[in-house]
Amino acid sequence: MAEKTVWKPGSLVVPAPAALVSCQDRDGRPNLITIAWTGNINSDPAMASISVRPERYSHGLILESGEFVLNFMSLDFAKSTDYCGVVSGRDVDKWEATGLTPCPVDGVSCPGVKEAPINVACRLTERVKLGSHDLFLAEIVSVAVDSKLIDRTGRFHLEKANLLCFAHGNYYALGPHQGHFGWSVRKKKAGGKAKK
Repeated sequence: MAEKTVWKPGSLVVPAPAALVSCQDRDGRPNLITIAWTGNINSDPAMASISVRPERYSHGLILESGEFVLNFMSLDFAKSTDYCGVVSGRDVDKWEATGLTPCPVDGVSCPGVKEAPINVACRLTERVKLGSHDLFLAEIVSVAVDSKLIDRTGRFHLEKANLLCFAHGNYYALGPHQGHFGWSVRKKKAGGKAKK
């Protein structure tokens, strides 16, 4: 077994999605914030979570409106995604600065990001104060997927989205397909290998 170096406790659950979260104020002015601390939390009803520092501009917008959109970006938009995480919407119109395009998303009034291969519309159900961050729990009300990722049979080809990931302060592209859920225990076909 390899020798390990022990670090103090820290936020090193990696990789994480590099999501652009869109939200808006009561006057309909939209904003973007980059969030790596997001994930699925329930299947029925479908739910997701994000963690946001209370001092961030988007924190108040999400609390006020009770909704947001998770926009999962491709590697082509790594620079825009990073930019939206380091400047404040209090001072900068991030849509204008990045050239990203707002688009309607079913189920919420705030826009999604048109350039994102996947938009997940969420309605806030609960806020949990944790310390440095507040955890927002939300019901997923709709999902929009770029039609270029859907083949003629209706199969979703996520591997073609070239999704952006975040790990320990750096951005990466989601790697090549390695298998599917349950493939490690799938029975072999007669005279052949287990189907990948």
